[in-house]
Parts: sequence; structure tokens; C-alpha cells
Amino acid sequence: MNKHSKLITSLKDYVFIVLGLLIYAFGYSAFILPAKIVTGGVTGLASLFYYSPLHWNVAVVYYTINIILLAIAYRTVGRQFVLRTIFGATTCALMLGVLKPLFPEPIVDGPFVNTILGAVLSGVGIGMVYVHNGSSAGTDIVAAMATKKRNVSFGRMMMYCDLVIIGLSYFVFRNDGNVAEKIVYGVIFLVLFAQVSDMFINSNRQAVQFFIFSKHWQEIADVITSNTHRGCTVLDGIGWYTKNDVKVLMVVCRRLESVNIFRIVKSIDPEAFITQAAVRGAYGQGFDEMKFKPLKQEELHLEEHAETGN
Repeated sequence: MNKHSKLITSLKDYVFIVLGLLIYAFGYSAFILPAKIVTGGVTGLASLFYYSPLHWNVAVVYYTINIILLAIAYRTVGRQFVLRTIFGATTCALMLGVLKPLFPEPIVDGPFVNTILGAVLSGVGIGMVYVHNGSSAGTDIVAAMATKKRNVSFGRMMMYCDLVIIGLSYFVFRNDGNVAEKIVYGVIFLVLFAQVSDMFINSNRQAVQFFIFSKHWQEIADVITSNTHRGCTVLDGIGWYTKNDVKVLMVVCRRLESVNIFRIVKSIDPEAFITQAAVRGAYGQGFDEMKFKPLKQEELHLEEHAETGN
């Protein structure tokens, strides 16, 4: 990829990161904050200060906490993570500051409806940010620090942080008669937000894998290759019931393309045996680019020595 293409891709990423943060800030400002629902993350922690007698500005508290966390985490998580996170935190704080005054009251009635709408919009927004290699800051920083120092998964550490923040809402609303209800709504938001964001992140990456058993395997392979522009791998097998040699086609395609594969196979051989399985990720050869940092040369040598036992 040349410099011009990299620049276009980078600009496109930043446009979608800003759009995603705008959707997130709108969902949070229009539905969650006016309904006094405490969620996870630094946004949820900032909302505690807003709901408390201090009534501090959400955007200012959100940004201040993130800057403090980044200053603490700088040596642990690295310069690139910090720079990317500063952009996300700054953009999100500005949008929260602008949008919050526009929605003094919830747009819709009922805390449950506000929780659902806020979680869906926030999940879509953050999902869009992560798809384009952005960061929303917040508990990402704490989780990143913890996973560098302890043997704990990133997702689990974020869940721990979020549950602690939601639990702290008890001390803010303990004099209200519906404090337990608010905590439940916070947990509902957390679960739905995670599901929606994961769905958005993985929707473009979902792939399926087919194994096709047919006597007309050559014709099926030719049509799949020419019509769908997906490759077929021919595997040798033995049907143990008949003890006959068989050819098996293996095809990997996007989930949305699976209907075309079924139609092609059924048109050529209605008696074909097909299995379909979900693939968590497919990289290279017309699928996603592997956006992983490669090992250094000396690290490769270490891996080789470990495998040979030297």
C-alpha cells in the first residue's frame, strides 16, 4: 500500500471514529444521563459526580479522569496507545459537553426504554470506533494496564471495572427508593451495550466455511470460482461406509455470500452433502487484512530455538 492509499485509509478511519463517538455521545446524553442511569466506564464514573450533590460537569470530569489515567499508564501501554486514546477522549468529551445541555429531560418516558435505546446507540457508536482502530478511552486504559501486569483477559478486566462503577451508584442514590432498580438498569445497559458493540465489530468480519461432498465437484468448484470470486480447495477423502475415494470442496466466504453458495450447489447437484460452520475470522486472500504487529527477527529466532529444544 503506497503513502497516498495509507493517507486515504487513515482519513477514512478518523471520519468514522468521529462519527462513532458522535453516535455514542448522543445516545448517552439523550437517553442515559437524563434518566439518571449509571453505566460502566469512565463516562459512568463521571456521571456519578454529575448526579451527586457536587453536580460536576460530565465532560470535564470524563476528560480529567482520562488524562490522569493516561499519565499513569504512559510507560505501561506505550506512546501509540496514548496518542490514539487522547484523540478519542478529547473528541468524546467535546461532544458530551455540547450535547448534554440540549437534553435536560429524557427524549422518551420510562427508564427501561431509555436504557435500551441508550445502550443500542452507544454500542453502535463504540463498535464503529473499534472497527476503525479507534479508542474511546475510559476503562480501556485500566484494562490495558492490568493485562500488562496480570494474567487476566482484557474483556474480563473491563467487566470488573464497569461492575464496580455501577455498584458505586448505590452510594449516590441510596436515599432514593428505587436505588436497586437503577443498579439493575445499569447492568442491563452494560450487557446490551457489550452485545451490540460486539455484533457491530464482528458483523463485517463474520465468515462461514463450507465442506461440499458431491460427484459434480469440478463443476461446482468452477461455478463458485467464476460467480462468487471465492476460491475452492479440493481435499482428498475416503467415504468409510462405501470405502470409496471422494473429493471434498472447502470454501470460505462472507456470511452474506453463503446463500449464493447454497444456490449454486443445489442447481448443479441437489443430492450434494454440505456442512456449514461459522468462522470467527478470515484474513488474507480477499478477506480482512492482518493488523497485527509482526514479531521482530530476534523474537523469531527465539521461537525457533524453543521449538527445537535448544
